[in-house]
Amino acid sequence: MTLLSSSPAGLSFPLVDEDPGQHRFRVHRETMTSPAIFAEEIRRIFHHSWLYVGHESEVREPGDYVRRPVGGRPLFMVRGAKSGAVHVFHNTCTHRGAVVCRHKSGNAKVFQCFYHAWSFDTEGNLAGVPDREAYGGNLDFAALSLKPVARMESYRGFVFASYDENITDLESYLAGAREYLDLVIDSADGKMEIVKGTNEYCIGANWKLLAENSIDGYHAVSTHDTYFKYLVALGTDLQGGVRGTARDLGNGHAVLEYAAPWGRPIAKWEPLFGEDAKAEIAGLRAGLVAKHGEERASRMADTNRNLLIYPNLVVNDIMSVTVRTFMPSAPDSMDVTAWEIAPRDELAQLRQRRLDSFLTFLGPAGFATPDDIEALESCQQGYASGGVEWNDISRGMDRVPQANDEAQMRAFWRRWQQQMGDAAHKDTTRAAS
Repeated sequence: MTLLSSSPAGLSFPLVDEDPGQHRFRVHRETMTSPAIFAEEIRRIFHHSWLYVGHESEVREPGDYVRRPVGGRPLFMVRGAKSGAVHVFHNTCTHRGAVVCRHKSGNAKVFQCFYHAWSFDTEGNLAGVPDREAYGGNLDFAALSLKPVARMESYRGFVFASYDENITDLESYLAGAREYLDLVIDSADGKMEIVKGTNEYCIGANWKLLAENSIDGYHAVSTHDTYFKYLVALGTDLQGGVRGTARDLGNGHAVLEYAAPWGRPIAKWEPLFGEDAKAEIAGLRAGLVAKHGEERASRMADTNRNLLIYPNLVVNDIMSVTVRTFMPSAPDSMDVTAWEIAPRDELAQLRQRRLDSFLTFLGPAGFATPDDIEALESCQQGYASGGVEWNDISRGMDRVPQANDEAQMRAFWRRWQQQMGDAAHKDTTRAAS
């Protein structure tokens, strides 16, 4: 083990190093490898942020539920049969701790713990206890109901939870990201739904690499060269390249917005869709213009958005609309889940076109996802080589941010540094992890 040589012994320095005067922004690679930093991220970031749980369309009917880990904890979301409200509960029996929701999704009137058969209704109330007389009438049913998360709020159907009861309200937390969620939702008149089925996989890389990658326009042409060649072979015009901008949306959120170089099922035709779809897509565009005006309709139809909602939610509004979360399981590993979201009651041919677009690029065997996984795992492997301390994220610091710059990643890292506090400093008296 060796001490870092870039700082005097006995001093500490921030792991995120920004020098605007020198147009320099760099991140120490220990942020990607340290078990101590990983543990602090769970405590300081994932336990004190708004985290995406799911979409209200997944629990449309009373008793509908979905189970999933959120911030490393097992939760489930259910629509109450009596209230009609969406609840998010800790998935643990109040008796001895076993999970009470044991299936990924479904519809239930009660959730019964298989261990001792305590049961709970869809509002979370303790509904039944076998041989309750053995407690002598002293069982407090209200106190032993399922425990909701500290905070749960929904923004236009997107349900978030937080383990911090003192966190700011969700709308304030989302800040500038609301505008980009609104573009997706309003394009379908507010009627969106998660398409059944998920894309779940693991990546052998640090979770922050996917946060960067999801809003990184710089890698597109080089990493996804095969996809661009495929589009050109079909007749898609890519002469203009990827043109657009990047924005810091506040609170660590960021977006990459650019002119769509490919078709968009919402209302932008390309040869991949076939000649018979031209008139249909023209009609969709006309409807958007009538409802939202030419300028906003053009943004909905003609531009792509890669949106990161800090810390671990990505909404890719590109050739389809993908909702993706990623959760660290170790310093060098993460679990990823992706869903496709689409207008509710969409015509069958439009839904098929949308799913084809999703699977062709972002699906498990698509052009993009395997490329990105290979790139991120390659980075993680490179960190093990040593010899280089810092990642450079300075691109575009001396100009108005463009689509292939890195301003959006810097927004993420500034918020990360703020939340991590003194845990995001390197003490040069200690050996590197």
